[in-house]
Amino acid sequence: MKKASNLKFRNQSALGWLLLLPSFIILGIFVFYPMLKTFFLSTQLTDLTGNPIKFIGFKNFSNLFTSDSFMTSFTITLIFVFFSTLLTLVLAYLMAMSASQKIMGIAVFRTMFSSTMGVSVTVASILWLFMFNPQIGMFSKILTFLHLPQINFLSDPTWSLVAIIGTTVWMNLGFAFLILLGAIQAIPQDLYQVADLDGASWLMRLRKITIPATSPTIFFVTVVTLINAFQTFGQVDILTSGGPDYHTNLLVYAIYQDAFVNHSVGRASAQSVILTIIIMLFTMIQFYVKNRKGANYANE
Repeated sequence: MKKASNLKFRNQSALGWLLLLPSFIILGIFVFYPMLKTFFLSTQLTDLTGNPIKFIGFKNFSNLFTSDSFMTSFTITLIFVFFSTLLTLVLAYLMAMSASQKIMGIAVFRTMFSSTMGVSVTVASILWLFMFNPQIGMFSKILTFLHLPQINFLSDPTWSLVAIIGTTVWMNLGFAFLILLGAIQAIPQDLYQVADLDGASWLMRLRKITIPATSPTIFFVTVVTLINAFQTFGQVDILTSGGPDYHTNLLVYAIYQDAFVNHSVGRASAQSVILTIIIMLFTMIQFYVKNRKGANYANE
């Protein structure tokens, strides 16, 4: 009897591993192998075709941290990620709260708020490229109407990053709004009814009911938005091409420039490794903060 049960268990285990095999093959080819190859190339001096010539250890990394262009890209990327993630989260949450109200015609606004999900990065970037145009763009017309000085958003060192942040926030709002709307609508209405009977204000209900009930969803949206922000490429390529003077040269775009324009694959691979480590660190910090908050709520 024991032999038969052991044989059955082994057969089930073998079947399980067999079913997982296609996933392991796909992950190995498209995820793990590129990661290992990138780390390998980051320790190599490469030729113009990307082939390794000589092992140089961590010299590519040390050269990066003494490079003004990389440090500018690194700083700009952190600023961009912080503001684009924060604005996306706050605006999407406010929009989701507004769209969760039971008023006539609110379905139209829900459709409008989530419509950016159906627009590709290329189309959205071209749309904003026309809007930022200093001659015919919408923002130029608004400034003229208000009798304010004209701003060339895409060539001004100060405003170019603002333009990229605004474009990215607009593009990410649809997804964040839709996820947060579902979380807010899933909150039991009984909680709000009890709060109304106790005379709780709108702000008190927000702090004690809405935000705690949707905190897992807020965490998920924050992680996804942050990772997407670190991987921003299309809007930078179309709107500013990393300029002016590297003021929008985010890390992903810098990696592209070094790998496919400057043909410095070793340097690009080192930047890719650094970017991966940064994303992992931010994600781990967010998980740590979430777990601490969860423990505090449980203790309360």
